[in-house]
Amino acid sequence: MADSIHTYEEWYKKIGQYDRAFKKWEARTDRIVKKYRDDDRRQNNPNARFNIMWSNVQTITPAIFARLPRPDVSRRFRDNDPVGRVASMMLERALEYELEHYTDYKTAMQSSVFDRLMGGRGTAWVRYEPHIAARPGTPEDGIQVTEDIDDYDESQSEQDRNMVEEIEYECAPVDYVHWRDFGHTYARTWEEVTAVWRKVYMNRNALVERFGEEVGYQIPLDTKPEQNVKDYDKSAYEANQACIYEIWDKETGKVIWISKSLGKVLDEKDDPLELEGFFPCPKPLYATLTTENLEPIPDFTMYQDQARELDTLADRIEGLINALKVRGVYDASNSELQRLFSEGENNTLIPVKNWQAFAEKQGMRGAIDLVDIAPFAVALQQCYQAMDQVKGQIYEIMGIADIQRGQTDPNETLGAQIIKSNNAAGRLKTMQHNVVDFATKLLQFKAQIICKHFTPESILKMSAADQMSEQDKMLIPQAIEMLKDPNVGNFRVEVTSDSMIFQDEQQEKADRMQFLQMAGGFFQNIVPLGQTAPELVPIAMEMLKFATTAFKAGKQLEGQIDETANKLAELAKQPRPPAPNPELLKIQAQAQARQAEMQMQAQIDQAKLQAEMQAEANKQEMQARENQYRNQLEHERAMADKAAELELEKAKIEAEKSKDLLLAYVDNATKIETARISQGISDGTMAYSEAISKADNLQDFVGYPDMANHPLKPVLDNMNMSNQQMTQMLMALVQQLNEAQNRPKQVIRDENGKIVGVK
Repeated sequence: MADSIHTYEEWYKKIGQYDRAFKKWEARTDRIVKKYRDDDRRQNNPNARFNIMWSNVQTITPAIFARLPRPDVSRRFRDNDPVGRVASMMLERALEYELEHYTDYKTAMQSSVFDRLMGGRGTAWVRYEPHIAARPGTPEDGIQVTEDIDDYDESQSEQDRNMVEEIEYECAPVDYVHWRDFGHTYARTWEEVTAVWRKVYMNRNALVERFGEEVGYQIPLDTKPEQNVKDYDKSAYEANQACIYEIWDKETGKVIWISKSLGKVLDEKDDPLELEGFFPCPKPLYATLTTENLEPIPDFTMYQDQARELDTLADRIEGLINALKVRGVYDASNSELQRLFSEGENNTLIPVKNWQAFAEKQGMRGAIDLVDIAPFAVALQQCYQAMDQVKGQIYEIMGIADIQRGQTDPNETLGAQIIKSNNAAGRLKTMQHNVVDFATKLLQFKAQIICKHFTPESILKMSAADQMSEQDKMLIPQAIEMLKDPNVGNFRVEVTSDSMIFQDEQQEKADRMQFLQMAGGFFQNIVPLGQTAPELVPIAMEMLKFATTAFKAGKQLEGQIDETANKLAELAKQPRPPAPNPELLKIQAQAQARQAEMQMQAQIDQAKLQAEMQAEANKQEMQARENQYRNQLEHERAMADKAAELELEKAKIEAEKSKDLLLAYVDNATKIETARISQGISDGTMAYSEAISKADNLQDFVGYPDMANHPLKPVLDNMNMSNQQMTQMLMALVQQLNEAQNRPKQVIRDENGKIVGVK
């Protein structure tokens, strides 16, 4: 490294030159930030505002950076190098660990993108930060060495003197640098910049720890926050800090720390990071630049006139809305009219004292005169139309399409919306690529710090090497040596643009299906190729790897493709057997044909034998089923015969009951006729009733009501009907006899007057 050629005075001059050149830009950026925060409204500004800048920033931000990038580490050259493949995988895993485990990278990216959209410049800074932990023990060589015997402290215990400092963990943080705190030497392009610096604010403890007690206590704490403290609690800023300039000089390869308050160089060291390009910061995120200088032009500057016109229209719209009120005059003699607008709600009627006089004056038309608000309504509509036109101009300047703002025409076809989406994305491609380059450069710095400064133990831990395949684990020692080799720039770190924005899930699925279709068609063609020309298979596998790396999902298979290609290459290198004699081939073909014929005949015979055996087995099975069915039929027949015998026996019993019932009816009928003939009608009726009662009891005894389906039931029903008819005839006869007995009697006398009868 070259010695320092710049004194404090020269650095003070360079910093002052930058401050004067960018003073106007800083003032403009400050106004833009205040407009974004809408500070005018906080200060009770009566004028209405339309914060179009806030809307544009919120729309563009997710389109250029919405999530952490996905690092892609690959070998610089596409050689079949298993060690390089494992080294790339380990470095990629270490970077993913850094991004996911620490939040500094995401914060720095978000803040840098925000500064780019505000003032037109965003900056970040990388560092190497080892965390040291003191543990009891002795150095690795077993000898405790003290550089200065005079520094021996007798007050220290033996345990404290034997403490050994070890690295607990390492990281490569990314610091966000505020747009006010970054500076560089005056140049027309970034490539002409020879030195960069940033302001670092440190308290007393940090100063003493960094520069020692002698220098740390000399630096005055005279720096306050640059925000306006009149709106805040000033007591919160009583603890001042010191502003230290950290300068990276590419000409000398040194890093210098100076204090403008102390007026001298605090420290100077050689390049501590050893990065490519020397600077610990990438090229800032710039908005619009020219080749005259590196003073960026903020995006808001391009449409500030339209934004001002938009604010004017918003203020006029507010005034017109306030003017759209019912105003007028009324006849003071009719005080009720005033209540019409204050109380006349919900169909309320206002009484009028002298209605006749009120009506003679044409009622309300003659008593009230209102201000015409139609011109105000027309003017308000025109203001809204003008506002839409102005917003359209702003969106055209910024390249923000309606589909990106979530406003589309529902009547548009899907094809039209897709075309608009693609065109809108194309307008933001330049901004997206700039953000990608910025993020990629930061990851490259992280990768270089990991390779050059991290211990192998830290790399193994961060990359989760113990979770790799057994074949890859065997290559880890060589991969670590490749990563730690300072002379080998064997790796390329990249970031894809779609990895930092919201990705469409349907599009990602379509990409995966496209990859599978490509791989499937390739394997269908490579299998016949391997059979006919195996020496071409390694070339085909390289073509597959070339096509696979174009897909994000296919990059994960690169290791397996390399392994397969290596195996196929080894197979292709093996000597192929000499071509055989044609006659020998003919004899072998004939022998193979005969052997095939014999095998075919044997297969046919075996199939025939199996068919016969199967037929015999089927026959035996059918015979067994027939015997089973016959036995089952005989069993069912025996059961049926037994059931028939039971039914016959039951029928005999029922017949005996029916016979007893029939004999009872006949006996009863005989008794009735005998009684009627021998004893007279009255006594016969009583005997008949008693016989009927005995017959009914006999019916209940033998179960006549339950004989609904008995074959003798019709006979019994006829007998019952005959008995009922006979009963009816006897009852009629008894009634006639009773009537005859109750008639007046006339004595019949003979010629001598002797009673001879009664009529």
